[in-house]
Amino acid sequence: MSDLSLVVLAAGIGSRFGGLKQVAAVDARGQTLADYSIFDAVNAGFRRVVCVVTAELEAEFHSRIGRHVARQADLVYAHQRLDDLPSGYGVPHGRVKPWGTGQAVLAALPYVNGSFATINADDFYGRGPYHQLAAFLSSDRDTHGLVGYHLRQTLSDHGTVSRGVCEVKAGRLVGIDERTALRRSGDGGAIDEAGQYLGGDTIVSMNLWGFRPSAKAVFAEQFRAFLDRGTSATSEYYLPDGARGMIGQIAVLETTATWLGITYAGDLEPVRDHLARLVAQGDYPERLWP
Repeated sequence: MSDLSLVVLAAGIGSRFGGLKQVAAVDARGQTLADYSIFDAVNAGFRRVVCVVTAELEAEFHSRIGRHVARQADLVYAHQRLDDLPSGYGVPHGRVKPWGTGQAVLAALPYVNGSFATINADDFYGRGPYHQLAAFLSSDRDTHGLVGYHLRQTLSDHGTVSRGVCEVKAGRLVGIDERTALRRSGDGGAIDEAGQYLGGDTIVSMNLWGFRPSAKAVFAEQFRAFLDRGTSATSEYYLPDGARGMIGQIAVLETTATWLGITYAGDLEPVRDHLARLVAQGDYPERLWP
């Protein structure tokens, strides 16, 4: 397991949250969701942590999070840049932001040796899924992996969310469909923007993926295909867009763990309360990093 890397996607700007979710304090000690997630990953056996940030965010991210992580793991920063494109491609007129989570993974890959997992910096995934994914990636199988969450565990009480709804057959991912404007219904499910109901046990992706080294070439190929289809000032190459090039080769590792996130400002207080309960019952120390 010594070659397992964790890729932390931390370059996004939380427009609905109203600030930098990546460095928002979620407990009395000022620790962040990224602190909790990286703590869980390191304890599960991930030894290298590659944080994908913008150049402007790196200093603040390191001051708040990275300096603690660096004492426990091999910490590397990768910068996601708008102009980081394959040879022969250019930035469209009017575009000012990078190309999405798929490009963020590509920015990290030069610093990754062996198999790797991906997470969002502003999400909390629970301890168990990291051990589940580390064991999977340390096996001799050649399939990639996706930790699949039950939709009921991933909704917000403070607004709508988008989720990658997974189609699973015989334990493999055979399709993933981005569903937007999902609003919680009374029974644990959700209604999407078209008025279609999704049950609470629907399996969704929260960007906790596990990839073998062969995925590197696929992400690059899919990015070129994305650019060839034509781009605009707002089009994005998402992580699942890269993963679609591996459909049929991805095992879905189902979990009943509770996901936490701060999509909206109103999500912050419930997240703090939940983590305080986990600390009080001994699941986490009050101070994550010595």
